[in-house]
Amino acid sequence: MKTEKYYLKEIEQKDIQNIFSGLSDPEITQFYDVHFPTLEATQEQMDWYQNLKTTGTGIWWGIYGKDDQKFRGACGFNGLEKEHCKAEIGMWLLKEFWGQGILKEVMPKVFDLGFGELGLNRIEGYVVTDNRKCKSALEKVNFKYEGTMRECEIKDGKKISVDIYSILKKDIIG
Repeated sequence: MKTEKYYLKEIEQKDIQNIFSGLSDPEITQFYDVHFPTLEATQEQMDWYQNLKTTGTGIWWGIYGKDDQKFRGACGFNGLEKEHCKAEIGMWLLKEFWGQGILKEVMPKVFDLGFGELGLNRIEGYVVTDNRKCKSALEKVNFKYEGTMRECEIKDGKKISVDIYSILKKDIIG
């Protein structure tokens, strides 16, 4: 998949260093359920990506600059439920690319694939309530806030709330 400035390439085992560069950074993973302090530990994430593909429950891509082929971050679908025509979206960018409008440019292509090729009707985003940057990013690409699941998870011994966002096929296609 290509946009004006970026291309998306399905994540493969050889991308482990790129994935490690993002998911080992505490600022990037602050609100996520994953963090990998070593390259070896990152193999768990690579296995997760492969399992999504094998089971047909998702797909993730690396985001690269067309001009320099430099890795910017990753995005994709998981929790794909074909019966209910829905999936959860995930995304993260390396810090040096925050605030550059990358997701705003890339997400329409991801939506096209989700609503077209994958036959989705609904794409969901689950965001830790305190993660203002991610919520703002979702809102910029037309996700709608649906509500908050109060104190629904525990991370590092702390109760956290999670906001639910969604975008529907009809929101994009009409």
